[in-house]
Amino acid sequence: MKTIFEISRQGRRGVELPKLDVPEEAARKGAIPAELRRAEPAQLPEVAEVDVTRHYTNLSRLNFGVDVGFYPLGSCTMKYNPKFTEQASRLPGFAHLHPLLPQLRRGGLLAQGALQVLYEMDLLLSEITGMAAFTMQPMAGAHGELTGIMLIAAYHRDKGNTRSTVLVPDSAHGTNPASAAMAGYQVLTVPSKGGVMDPEAFEEMLDENVAGVMMTNPNTLGLFNPYIKRIADAAHEVDALMYYDGANLNAIMGYAKPGDLGFDIVHLNLHKTFATPHGGGGPGAGPVGVVDKLVEYLPISRVLQRDDGTYTLSYDHPKSIGYIAPFYGNFGVVLKAYAYIKALGGEGLKRVSENAVLNANYLRVKLGAEWQVGIDKPCMHEVVFTAKDKVEKYGVSAMDVAKALIDEGFHPPTVYFPMVVPEALMIEPTETESKESLDDFVAAMSRIAQKAKEDPDSLHAAPKRTPVGRLDEVSAARKLELCQNIDQC
Repeated sequence: MKTIFEISRQGRRGVELPKLDVPEEAARKGAIPAELRRAEPAQLPEVAEVDVTRHYTNLSRLNFGVDVGFYPLGSCTMKYNPKFTEQASRLPGFAHLHPLLPQLRRGGLLAQGALQVLYEMDLLLSEITGMAAFTMQPMAGAHGELTGIMLIAAYHRDKGNTRSTVLVPDSAHGTNPASAAMAGYQVLTVPSKGGVMDPEAFEEMLDENVAGVMMTNPNTLGLFNPYIKRIADAAHEVDALMYYDGANLNAIMGYAKPGDLGFDIVHLNLHKTFATPHGGGGPGAGPVGVVDKLVEYLPISRVLQRDDGTYTLSYDHPKSIGYIAPFYGNFGVVLKAYAYIKALGGEGLKRVSENAVLNANYLRVKLGAEWQVGIDKPCMHEVVFTAKDKVEKYGVSAMDVAKALIDEGFHPPTVYFPMVVPEALMIEPTETESKESLDDFVAAMSRIAQKAKEDPDSLHAAPKRTPVGRLDEVSAARKLELCQNIDQC
């Protein structure tokens, strides 16, 4: 496929601009200093409108996304995004607001709708999670984690506690220990038993040096930890705080609140649980909620409601950790999630969890005859298989399976994570997939299992039906070579 520069032809135009109604030199004068003006025109492609349309349409057809097909990327909740939320985010009253407007003396009166969304979203997320208050500022899940760790540090600093460690289970998302380490804490890993964090091992490692415990529940194996209340009570006895990684909230929404389970801090991935677009680099949003004793440490500014029903920004919070993001985070993402929650309501959110769990267990059972389950017990929103037996019998790895699925028309699942399962294939069907699409996926996995027995070499060479075949991924990342024509590479 040619680049946009290769299809360029001198003098070809895709658009005609209206003529200037002032002399050209007068228009330039003062706008751009002479020393910054180009001596020659920029070397931009010269193409017709039809060329541009076809070029970028053909490029888009090389991409895979949730609007194209099933995207079972485990732990990431890559589900279909309803289009009405996109429409809500494009409403002029929201889309055309300047981000500085609410901070101006009278600007707050012109941004009441946006402030109301932030205020009500705080209430909605607090009700869903059992928290006392939320901040909408964090720009993504990992940013929410860092915010949560900063809140933990502020709490202990204010109380005069000297704490140096954070405990995480061995199945934790990799961003958990990374966030804790960025905040200056030593990270200690607690081993699992039966797929969940071992409570006995946890209690042996727990002491008064522990500032907090970071957990995902259900965890990355899709398993709910039945010892969570015991773990939370033990942590609170030494004044450690419980942090909830909310990446997997879509498994328990409407049935269990993290606050009721003993968690003090919650981050949520709005771009996962609440169906705003996820993938392709973003955008994301990772609001953080806290229990009553931590509200005073939340970032500023906070949106408050006046006695007359109007909304304002409050900065008078001396124990706040301060600003953690420009303006108010990714407001457009918050707005889409707000529309999603309001449309579904409480019963709708419960059905989200029901269907997410049902779909994952459907795949666990349907695939179980040919694919070994990592921890063979009922799961929640995702299920982890292992290709270890395929490696031992046929030399077919989890990576081979992932590449073969591309040829089958599916996005690969997460592979080699969580690391507590060898040759892991981590599959999250989400609640938005139909039985028919799940059955198609089961059939594809069955064909791959058959190929592993009869023709394993064909899987080593997959994918074959894509513009680019199997790459040396390490070299592609570290020794990237770009060229316009693949024949010249």
